[in-house]
Amino acid sequence: MEQLDERLKGQYAALSPQEQRVADFIFDHFDDLISYNSAELAQLSGVSKATVSRLFKRLGYEKYKDMRDELRTLRQSGMPLTDNRDAVQGNTLLARHYKQEMANLTQWVNALDAQQFSGALDAIVKAQRIIIIGMRNSWPVALHLRQQLLQARGQVLVLPQPGQSLSEELVDLTPDDLVVMVAFRRRPRIIRPLMQQLQDANIPQLLLCEPQAHNLFPLASWHLCAPLDSVSAYDSYASVNSLINLLANAFLHEILDKGRPRIHDIATLYQKLDELEQR
Repeated sequence: MEQLDERLKGQYAALSPQEQRVADFIFDHFDDLISYNSAELAQLSGVSKATVSRLFKRLGYEKYKDMRDELRTLRQSGMPLTDNRDAVQGNTLLARHYKQEMANLTQWVNALDAQQFSGALDAIVKAQRIIIIGMRNSWPVALHLRQQLLQARGQVLVLPQPGQSLSEELVDLTPDDLVVMVAFRRRPRIIRPLMQQLQDANIPQLLLCEPQAHNLFPLASWHLCAPLDSVSAYDSYASVNSLINLLANAFLHEILDKGRPRIHDIATLYQKLDELEQR
């Protein structure tokens, strides 16, 4: 049986312009599709809910839920969306890169401490404010984590701001806040004394780092690790982003009743401000 993306590609030319808008949105957000209900998909695509319903019936799904169930089953089975087996055979750079990336993903998933993860998740849910600190290569990781959490809750900040020092921002922190210390190698020297200062002030800390950063574990309330191993000179952050994805999705599920209205409000503002391209 054809998968959803194959059905859309096969019938795309025969779709109405409104249905093509939904199809274009699905192609651009395929990995997120399972998290949207039909009303959200319609709103994000800029069409009516009836258009979404007609599209999925045209594709052979009796109900929108049948499509989500199919995607959920495929994801749980680990079945890839495309067949790229020939490209990852042998000893090419691509093949070695693929094998290392898969090894990194397997390593962090198998090593994930359920108790550490649960404690970190609970802290993210309960924190009055979340301060994410990232420097050097950890800065884009911190930005990405903030962007994910900000979809479902407010009061999520990233430090340091460009050109600014930290002390003015940190002086008002209380034990009701949470600092997420994104500290992957190579770390600036300030990270350790900074974590020590936060610990002395009883500020809860979640440390995101590579598994070899054992010396920082005692300074954090919780730590979650992801390997950076690569086949060449540059570290790979694929497993880091996978960990962030898991953390953000788990957080959303924990606060779904509060988070869903915020997601709707954000989507409405996107349309009112015409911030995102409608395809």
